[in-house]
Amino acid sequence: MYSKQEVSKLKQAFWTTFGKYMKPILSADGEIISWSNYKTGIPGISFKMDADNQTASIAIVISHTDITLHREFYNQFLLHKTMLQATLDEDDWHWQKETTDEYGRLVSTISKQVDNISVLRQEDWPTVISFFKPRIIALDEFWSMAKYAFEAVM
Repeated sequence: MYSKQEVSKLKQAFWTTFGKYMKPILSADGEIISWSNYKTGIPGISFKMDADNQTASIAIVISHTDITLHREFYNQFLLHKTMLQATLDEDDWHWQKETTDEYGRLVSTISKQVDNISVLRQEDWPTVISFFKPRIIALDEFWSMAKYAFEAVM
């Protein structure tokens, strides 16, 4: 059992390690990018990676406060679903049209999770990194092609 401070330090160490590992990799547009803190450039759309003592997950999170835009963004992802799946080379992501986040806010998510893995065990870090790396790179590649459709909605 870890204290809150130990958990925080281990998570921080993991994300620092992940950031250093990913630093040499340029975005699909050939730019330097912060993979751990990916910016889509569209308010209300984010790519989130999370890891805890049991799981690792990656998600597209739609959190726009304007419900009309929120739903239109989700519909745009549905329209681009085939391209997203082809870019990810996976079709088993979980789509949630409307749910709430840990703060009770309305969100929509498109996510994938791996279980029985812990960011608190350094021996699991290569597996966690191997889970995140190809998916965040693929999401960036997808976003490089699709973001203009989302900008047009605004």
